Amino acid sequence: MAQKNLLAARLVVDDDFEVGPVNDRLFGSFVEHLGRCVYTGIYEPGHPTADSHGFRGDVIELVKELGVTTVRYPGGNFVSGYRWEDGVGPKEQRPRRLDLAWHSTETNEFGLHEMAKWLEVTGGNELMEAVNLGTRGLQEALDLLEYANVPDGTALSEQRRANGADKPFNIRMWCLGNEMDGPWQLGHKSAEDYGTLAASVAAGMRQIDPDLELVVCGSSNHGMPTFGAWEQTVLEKTYENVDFISCHAYYQPYLNEDGTRDMASFLASSVDMDGFIKDVAATIDATKARLKSTHDVHISFDEWNVWYQGEEPSKVPEGIGNWPVAPRLLEDVYSAADAVVVGDLLIALLKNADRVHAASLAQLVNVIAPIMTEPSGPAWRQTTFFPFSATARLAKGGTVLKPKLAADRVDTPRYGAVDGVNAVAVRCANGSLAIFAANRSLEVSAAFEIKLPEGTEPAFVEAQTLHNDDPLAANTLDDQNRVRLQPNESAGYDAAAGVVRVLLPAVSWTVLHIS
Repeated sequence: MAQKNLLAARLVVDDDFEVGPVNDRLFGSFVEHLGRCVYTGIYEPGHPTADSHGFRGDVIELVKELGVTTVRYPGGNFVSGYRWEDGVGPKEQRPRRLDLAWHSTETNEFGLHEMAKWLEVTGGNELMEAVNLGTRGLQEALDLLEYANVPDGTALSEQRRANGADKPFNIRMWCLGNEMDGPWQLGHKSAEDYGTLAASVAAGMRQIDPDLELVVCGSSNHGMPTFGAWEQTVLEKTYENVDFISCHAYYQPYLNEDGTRDMASFLASSVDMDGFIKDVAATIDATKARLKSTHDVHISFDEWNVWYQGEEPSKVPEGIGNWPVAPRLLEDVYSAADAVVVGDLLIALLKNADRVHAASLAQLVNVIAPIMTEPSGPAWRQTTFFPFSATARLAKGGTVLKPKLAADRVDTPRYGAVDGVNAVAVRCANGSLAIFAANRSLEVSAAFEIKLPEGTEPAFVEAQTLHNDDPLAANTLDDQNRVRLQPNESAGYDAAAGVVRVLLPAVSWTVLHIS
């Protein structure tokens, strides 16, 4: 395809055509007992900002700014070998255990009570609890539910009260295991075996509380050899007793034959996410039809992010005598290009808001995270912090409008020709309009035009763009504010044409707020 000096893109905003409301749970995150996510991440007694619970105050303020709504906990791969009882009761009596998922030692100093208190301190965010269906099963899941949610009068509810939580935690959303399709998972199962177990656990949990919202494991990525068949088998067995099926996806640049990174395809990663969602939605619909069900199952995209798997920060410890406590693991340093991809993935989630009713950016602090910390030191925002925060702030409580987008195409080795600009419009809760747009081109800026509804006279048009002339620029301990959202002065309203125009630099993500 011939190179152009400027890409063209046009988005038509029409309130008569909606995708659906934005569920607040779309802006969830994920805290796993992995690396420094918990220890020296959200929890560090003795830190200069720590409160009486040992929670880092600087991290709490950043989490509030990020706009997180739900937190999936305690894993992840970690949960498949976790005994929840280890994390309750007096801290000095809690056992130290080997964590086989990440070859580390778990001190259990932080557990269910601490997480519930931390969520309360961060503003009452919702806990999304995962149960171990790797090494455990029905009885252990029922015990945890009784401990967490039954008010009083039973052995386990009274144990919770004795441990300091007089009122139940009232956890509504539960994950039935984690990535059970993955051979790397402790207790990995076939779709047949996992579906049978998940069905019995779901039915049993509903005998205690019929109004729980349950998430069954889907495929751990779009490219799994069992993808599709896994979803079909598991849903056939669990459909009437679950509310969500999960999707997980991580993206990084593939390598070209010459060893360079395929950045063109990387910037179009949301093409894969969108296809993943549509494939799973089709399986849900087919299962519903086969079962002649009136029940709806939605998608929980409860792990998604950019993750440089296989590279040095992601290597786990090795050796029978090497089981460190909270080692530095998966501490990717994110670039401006990574942030553009994260912003584009958020656009894909919004475009599928009718099917995706929950999502969790994995993870929250230090581990492939938008927030980084140093022990006894500062906390700062990674580049990926900014698109998530801006989208959460404007889109919560809003309605996604059906995208009517026309854009020049750019070539990618992996996905073929794709829209050079990807964009979506959200009618905000207060009636204003938010537009989120990513320029996927590596080299060419885009002239982006937004046709507003007839009769619209904007009082203001505010545009902010995340871009750096060096797409690999990052925020680090020594330079914490190198990449961030900056005002885009090119944005303006043409009253005669009824359009807003803005210039989108190459490799950029932009948010426009129109009131």
